[in-house]
Amino acid sequence: MSPLPEQIPLDAIREARDRIADAALRTPLIRLPGSDSPQIWLKLETLQPVGSFKLRGARNAIGGLDAATLARGVYTASAGNMALGLAWCAHQRHIPFTAIVPEHAPAAKLSKLEELGARIVRVPFERWWQVLREHRFEAIEGSFVHPVADVAVMAGNGTIGLEIAEDLPGVDTVLVPFGGGGLSCGIASALAGLGSPAGVVGCEIETATPLRTSLEAGAPCTVERTPSFVDGIGGAGLLPEMWPLVQRLIDSDAVVSLREAAAAIRLLVERVHVVAEGAGAVPVAAALSGRVTGSVICCVVSGGNIDTAVLLDILANRL
Repeated sequence: MSPLPEQIPLDAIREARDRIADAALRTPLIRLPGSDSPQIWLKLETLQPVGSFKLRGARNAIGGLDAATLARGVYTASAGNMALGLAWCAHQRHIPFTAIVPEHAPAAKLSKLEELGARIVRVPFERWWQVLREHRFEAIEGSFVHPVADVAVMAGNGTIGLEIAEDLPGVDTVLVPFGGGGLSCGIASALAGLGSPAGVVGCEIETATPLRTSLEAGAPCTVERTPSFVDGIGGAGLLPEMWPLVQRLIDSDAVVSLREAAAAIRLLVERVHVVAEGAGAVPVAAALSGRVTGSVICCVVSGGNIDTAVLLDILANRL
């Protein structure tokens, strides 16, 4: 495993934008109705073909592998969205693909993986986390694409930052769901490379706060976690190889409650007619909480792959 750079180069992010243009959408940026002070803008990655921003990094990573390597297959460890992004790309190219998923992976994401022809390997969360730490799973052949700590993946994610800077030049705060740091560091690298003064805030859920815990400790930490409907973030810790980027690029953190995340999901459905999964709604919850500074705030609504039963419970206020 090669060490990661202190920042994803702007040239790599611009190259990624060209590479992923055949797959990923340039998603719209819309104003949250009624948001005046501060203005709250929504970057709707829910509209990507796989319902998540992960298609950007997946397509860029796949595009960097030669034909002989791809023929042997690719695999990843993902709770759902990165697996969906890679499965979509692999399906388009008739490449064997395997997803190693934790036991708590939501049914909505697993069903879509099966539709795309992915092989699914379910493992306990602890074993899944070990794969992320070790960047390998001996029982599977092919190339491992790390969902977080991969320069090509982060460069693909960084294309969101290019679009935000172009479409909302007055932005001063960008709120990003924080899972492992690949999305937030990619976006922050793009903004920093462009010379944007906007700060990037990593947003977490109260049931697992590896970013806040690590920032407070001044070192990457593992944490206790409680599974919840917010399944796209809330890992067991911050990967050590990501710490230098996180420490350099992420300005601050914000933690919201499950109740606030559920309320944000309801608000997005009712006001914007957008369905967001838990992780995608967390930045909106943070913006609405009043605990984040900024007069022009952009929330990255990272994905919309939520189980229907969970969504119905949230809309009926049963959670």
